[in-house]
Amino acid sequence: MDTPNLSHATYYTPLPEQPSLDGSPATRRRPLKGFVVIFGSIIFLVSLVGLILNQSQEPSSTSPMPNNDDKPSSQKKSFSKRMPRGVAEGVSAKSNPSLFDDDEVSYNWTNAMLSWQRTSYHFQPEKNWMNGPLFHMGWYHLFYQYNPDSAVWGNITWGHAVSRDLIHWLYLPLALVPDHWYDINGVWTGSATRLPDGQIVMLYTGDTDESVQVQNLAYPANLSDPLLLDWVKYENNPVLVPPPGIETSEYRDPTTAWTGPDGTWRLTIGSRVNTTIGIALVYQTTNFTTYELLDGLLHAVPGTGMWECVDFYPVAINGSIGLDTSAGGPGIKHVLKASLDDTKLDHYAIGTYDPVKDKWTPDNPEEDVGIGLRVDYGRYYASKSFFDQYKKRRILWGWINETDTEIDNLSKGWASVQSIPRTVLFDNKTGTNILQWPVEEIESLRYNSKEFEKIVIEPGSIVPLDIGTATQLDIFAEFETELLASATEEEGYNCSVGAVDRSTLGPFGLLVLADDSLSELTPIFFRPTNTTNGTLTTYFCADETRSSLAPEVLKQVYGSSVPVLEDEKLSMRVLVDHSIVESFGQGGRRVITSRIYPTEAIYGAARLYLFNNATGINVMATLKIWQLNSAFIHPFPLVDKI
Repeated sequence: MDTPNLSHATYYTPLPEQPSLDGSPATRRRPLKGFVVIFGSIIFLVSLVGLILNQSQEPSSTSPMPNNDDKPSSQKKSFSKRMPRGVAEGVSAKSNPSLFDDDEVSYNWTNAMLSWQRTSYHFQPEKNWMNGPLFHMGWYHLFYQYNPDSAVWGNITWGHAVSRDLIHWLYLPLALVPDHWYDINGVWTGSATRLPDGQIVMLYTGDTDESVQVQNLAYPANLSDPLLLDWVKYENNPVLVPPPGIETSEYRDPTTAWTGPDGTWRLTIGSRVNTTIGIALVYQTTNFTTYELLDGLLHAVPGTGMWECVDFYPVAINGSIGLDTSAGGPGIKHVLKASLDDTKLDHYAIGTYDPVKDKWTPDNPEEDVGIGLRVDYGRYYASKSFFDQYKKRRILWGWINETDTEIDNLSKGWASVQSIPRTVLFDNKTGTNILQWPVEEIESLRYNSKEFEKIVIEPGSIVPLDIGTATQLDIFAEFETELLASATEEEGYNCSVGAVDRSTLGPFGLLVLADDSLSELTPIFFRPTNTTNGTLTTYFCADETRSSLAPEVLKQVYGSSVPVLEDEKLSMRVLVDHSIVESFGQGGRRVITSRIYPTEAIYGAARLYLFNNATGINVMATLKIWQLNSAFIHPFPLVDKI
């Protein structure tokens, strides 16, 4: 290690299961005290009113951290028998059943706490519950599933928003609504395809009046309109119905089409056979109104269940730009991704596409779709990519749903968020994975940067970082380690044991959205392990188990091993946006999205720390941290149209 810089290491304290701080940073702000209802003699009568009156904008930081054996934890609760929303309608779960019995009271959220949870630079609708993105005449278009009536899943329509830069968004009128027999029970996921002559076609899944999943065609009424305000549904919809042998409730989410060597268009639709084999059907068409189901399958993986929201696109083996969906030839691999209905996880694999046989083969069968790599190891689902022809890049979006309860969602009036758009490239250093990275436009929100050079974090220590407000951040961090004791061998480690599980080599990293007393904190960390065969495996993890004092919130530990090459430092980039934390390990080889619902670590009481919970290494950290402004996300001023 280089010579350390101790100027920022204001004090060290151990990180046991109940962290405590014995000292104070030189520039620590004291949170303001909120208004509290103190009429003890009538507290029972006014308890309901207290939810409204007790609106502390900066909560107290004096609550002790509960012992892990006593704290509320979703891992020690079983889901109630109540069926999640969406399952009965034949789609993936769109809600979290309460972790408690119906008569058990959830956390007493204040309006200030709920207001803090709304993100500031992630896209989400103005209210309520929240598919085929594209770029047209200078505008990025985002179409998303939306319930205009409530903050829970149901009455699914297509919301529509536009942006010049993928960050600042303008809401437009609804694009598609369920108003025909073939989509009356919901306008579900679909994809846009741009034709060589500039035409745009949109294929989407509709749920019919008999709850049959069919594929429908829509197109813009006026291509010269940059905002694509009006859409027309094809008069002879549906254009595709479930073929023989496919369940009528397991046939959905058409992909963007690509051209084959014969000049005809191909697209794939997810389904399953024999209840457990996930499959991708392949169709060809010349006009998007009539289709032929090709023999065989694009791909199938036993044991993975229903595939929904399938995505299929090329990546250049040696290149720094994205590729059009129809690109093929030497030097190109294809990514096949499926959202697994059974597990609610997005999996992908890299392989080779045979355009003559319309078959895709994974490079590594042991890491096939559904049994290997994930797009994101956290709270992230139903992702969809598109080719940005303007900047020659492939952009990926994902849906981040809530991990609190429907009651909480109804209280705050909204639910679900879109991830920050990410660019996707093939990792030509490892040759085994994609690289995901926030689009460069996010940097336009940066201000007030602060750098920390070579901060040493001793074993069992925490170092506060004096950065001011810590709820909207863009963090770059690099870590180097110095071995102080011989490392023991470990087998079978995974992230599930969390940040309190200590070893010679880890864990170490960041504590985001933590309060002064560390009663709430979320570690984002690395955990190197020595295996019995002499190799070093590094894990990249996010631990939500102490992120909130609210007992009804689902709190998990996420992560996986991450490739680290011999000449690389351990590095992470973390985007913090109130209740969303997106973490990118080793340049985006692994990504973890977390939903965080603090009760104490909000507003000015939120803090950022470095920590080292290893027993036998010093860790040296170098960071650059920016505050991030809020994005402009408002209705488009269409006075005559709305």
